[in-house]
This record gives sequence, C-alpha cells and structure tokens, in this order.
Amino acid sequence: MKIVVSISTAVSVSLLLCVTGCDPSPSESRNETAMNPTNMKPEKIVKTDEEWKRLLTPEEFQVTRRCGTEPPFSGKYWNTREKGTYVCVACGTPLYSSDAKYDSGSGWPSFWKAIEDGNIEIRRDTSHGMVRDELRCARCGAHLGHVFDDGPEPTGQRHCINSAALRLIPEEKNAPKTEP
Repeated sequence: MKIVVSISTAVSVSLLLCVTGCDPSPSESRNETAMNPTNMKPEKIVKTDEEWKRLLTPEEFQVTRRCGTEPPFSGKYWNTREKGTYVCVACGTPLYSSDAKYDSGSGWPSFWKAIEDGNIEIRRDTSHGMVRDELRCARCGAHLGHVFDDGPEPTGQRHCINSAALRLIPEEKNAPKTEP
C-alpha cells in the first residue's frame, strides 16, 4: 500500500513541529529502517517509551526522551579533547565532529556547527518561561540541547549539548579516509 501526502499537509505538519516546544510526549511505534533506498536519507525512528527505556540508561532516557538537562560541568564530554565523531546516543546518527567542539565555559559540550544540517532539527522551545531554539536528532527525535547565537565564527552559533545525548566514536575507530 502506498501512502501519498500532499505538499500542503507536509508543510502543515512541519509548521506544527516548529512551533511546539520541548514536547516529551510518547511516540507511536513502527518498524525501524536504517535507510530509505529511494533517497538514501535515514528514515525516522519511532519507538515507544518502553522500547527507549530498554535501550537507554535512565539518565539518557530523561535527557533524550523527556527533555531533561544534566547539571553543568557534570557530563562526561563537557571537557573532553579526544578526537572523533559525536553520535546520537539513541540511534547512532552522526551529529558533531570534535573539530567543531570548543570550550564555551558553559559546562556542557559546545559545538559551532553540526556535521550535517539535515542530521539536526531545530524547534522553538517555550518551556520554563523562556524562548529558545531546541536541538533534536532529526532521525529519532532525541532532545540534544539548545542553540544560541553567542558562539565563535564562522557560524556565531553555540550548540550547547547534553553529554547524556551523545556517544563519542574515537577517531582511530572511524573508517579510514580514502582519497578519490
């Protein structure tokens, strides 16, 4: 069975997602697929809370599925200088390179850009009496942190990310780079 979504419906859904705040409501369950063979972009991963709880530690679940925040200067990556790729703890999507990591003094891992813009979603967050831009993993919807406009050049952005939302894949474990 083929499902066809009109452009106006897709735009309406996109706008709805952009105006909602940090909404930790449970997700519907469906089958997980790594790649969509027609466009080679990762498909969305949707799991129930119970499925996420089996995969994540209690802290990872609280941060990624309930929009929690770890205390500053407490996460395992806030002061890490190790080279590698930071991936989503929930689904493994590559999010940040250590080359874009810097010490913002905030107590959380900070990056001036994502590996690929399409791997991160930005949503308006109006929780806690503030208006901020929340960052989520585009593949699984995991809450990562927030983005602020007080970062270094060339982007001027500070992606302030919870360590509990990340897993560092050290550079030596990455696939070797080959020249064309």
